[in-house]
Amino acid sequence: MTNNAVLQLRAERLARSTRPFLARGNRIRRCQRCLLPLKNCLCDTLKPACANSRFCLVMFDTEPMKPSNTGRLIADILPDTQAFQWSRTEPPQALIDLCASEAYQPMVVFPASYAGSERQVLSTPAVGKPPLFIMLDGTWTEARKMFRKSPYLDALPVISVDLSRVSAYRLREAHAEDQYCTAEVAIALLDLAGDNTAAQALGDHFTLFRERYLAGKPHHSPAITANTAENV
Repeated sequence: MTNNAVLQLRAERLARSTRPFLARGNRIRRCQRCLLPLKNCLCDTLKPACANSRFCLVMFDTEPMKPSNTGRLIADILPDTQAFQWSRTEPPQALIDLCASEAYQPMVVFPASYAGSERQVLSTPAVGKPPLFIMLDGTWTEARKMFRKSPYLDALPVISVDLSRVSAYRLREAHAEDQYCTAEVAIALLDLAGDNTAAQALGDHFTLFRERYLAGKPHHSPAITANTAENV
């Protein structure tokens, strides 16, 4: 199974580490492709889909290394997804070039309430060029920091999606009822952009990932309270 952009970023991040990264559940033997426990590996279920929309994940520090990260699921289903390590002052040139590309409509995915009055806020992509959804992937606190401190993204419009349902994400602690994980938001964006087949494929992948991840947790109970995490 070919590595996706997030796994490639993970490998680069691990190579730079001066000490082992110990995520929760680090004693569990995991598949190094899907990062699930070996007995729950889902690599043989992966079925990439086609979409007009493009995704770009800007990931906070150790986010690519966390087994609970769901941005990786987007790259599993949509192979054209790109992923970059976040930097406040030294963003990768490839990220700058992608945001400036005339081939796409770049937009930052974030709640409209955090956008300043001078910033354009979209509720749906415009008809024409394929949308490029730039997702800030980290915990909610990290995502807000990236949104505030990424001057190279400030000129781009913000797109906000309304997910008026309880999050299905139960892998991390919730901060508020209206916060959703990266994969959930991506599913909604694909639906919004008319990429319904890809939305269904990502939804199915997310559901299976969630089930197998939770099944691999010690003392797992189906009554766990719904959690959220990465961004809206």
